[in-house]
Amino acid sequence: MFANLYLSNMILPASFYTRKDVVRVAKDLLGKVLVTNFEGQYTAGMIVETEAYAGASDKASHAFGNRRTRRTEVMYREGGAAYVYLIYGIHHLFNVVTHLAEVPHAVLVRAVEPLEGIDIMMQRRRMEVLKPNLTSGPGALSQALGIYTKHTGYSLLGPDIYIEDRGIKIKPKEIAAVTRVGVAYAQEDALLPYRFYVRDNKYVSKGKGL
Repeated sequence: MFANLYLSNMILPASFYTRKDVVRVAKDLLGKVLVTNFEGQYTAGMIVETEAYAGASDKASHAFGNRRTRRTEVMYREGGAAYVYLIYGIHHLFNVVTHLAEVPHAVLVRAVEPLEGIDIMMQRRRMEVLKPNLTSGPGALSQALGIYTKHTGYSLLGPDIYIEDRGIKIKPKEIAAVTRVGVAYAQEDALLPYRFYVRDNKYVSKGKGL
């Protein structure tokens, strides 16, 4: 539905990711296009759902209290790197590292609307009929786009994983701000409205916040 709006494709610069307001970055990622190009297999989807994680002060963040592990070390890099981790032993979750070095902010990408390479996505997801669950939910979108934990640390400036601005504008009234999914353990921080999605987009995940 957005193909006629593609006036120009511009890979987001490092300055987009190094901004200090992770909530602003999470909102601004809506409408941007996540692209992967692995071994000649090109896929792309418009980001329609994100979650912000505010590092050391956020009880829902992997880096709460400045926790540093082998897995989370990438969060302490300068914004513009991929942070991919595994949950339940099967789902690979793609995050965008933000802020300056040593400040472990990140944005989880929860859903995309498939745009290009849909046949490749369906093959990866073992689907024969195109349905919203192709890329609805963080585990589904990573599988569809071919993103795995081996890609953690990759630069989002390309050439393998990058995010483009294609001139798609999501108006403020089209953005819903609600609580995040699966972070009830974070006490009062679980109530923060840090999940953002494009209203009425069928590819938004079915995850429920508090």
